[in-house]
Amino acid sequence: MNPHCLICYAIIPPIIGWTALLSSEREKFICPTCEGKLEEIHGKTCRICSRPFHLLEQQFRSGDLCHDCVRWEEDQEWSGFLDKNISIFQYNDFLKDVIARFKFRGDYLISKVFAESIKKRLNALNADLFVPIPLSNERLYERGFNQAEAILFESGFLPTHLLSRVHSEKQSKKTRAERIHLSQVFQICDEINIEGKKIVLIDDIYTTGSTLRHAAKLLKGAGAESIQSITLAR
Repeated sequence: MNPHCLICYAIIPPIIGWTALLSSEREKFICPTCEGKLEEIHGKTCRICSRPFHLLEQQFRSGDLCHDCVRWEEDQEWSGFLDKNISIFQYNDFLKDVIARFKFRGDYLISKVFAESIKKRLNALNADLFVPIPLSNERLYERGFNQAEAILFESGFLPTHLLSRVHSEKQSKKTRAERIHLSQVFQICDEINIEGKKIVLIDDIYTTGSTLRHAAKLLKGAGAESIQSITLAR
């Protein structure tokens, strides 16, 4: 029986040909039509945040950094904490709807759609710990599961629960300035020694970078050697 797309529920047609016969094809969770609506990020991007330069006018970049990251790095309070964020897809209207289903309507199976893409990026990183950005207890109760932990687990990596989160208003309701000037929203688990560790944070969307930098600042302050992050969307 042919599998169904986990996004639109259409039947996924089998791949026919010598390639399919000679290779052990991985299970597909997304149909060609939906896959074609995902805009994978390619080409030259900001060295830190993965912002595609072809979508950014020259006046809004300085060398290999976008102006957003220049502002972060010129601020002594935030400079040097997040080494690099790798975002996989552009946050277009299609992906916005998919992530809304995933996050706010509890469709856990969507994590399987992105597992292979996340796995490929994680395998390319020499990391010691993989840390999903946590939800507060209140938000976790609302959603039923942590979407960052779900995509990490479905990618075949065990999450390290290194951080906990203080409950606050939803990030999506905050302005850019409010996100950037938040007080520290995370607490660190003191039972895990991270001295000299290379850590990868996992989250769904990179918007201003505030969430990831708050986490990175706390972890580097506790002795981590480097902090990178992987997000589904930018």
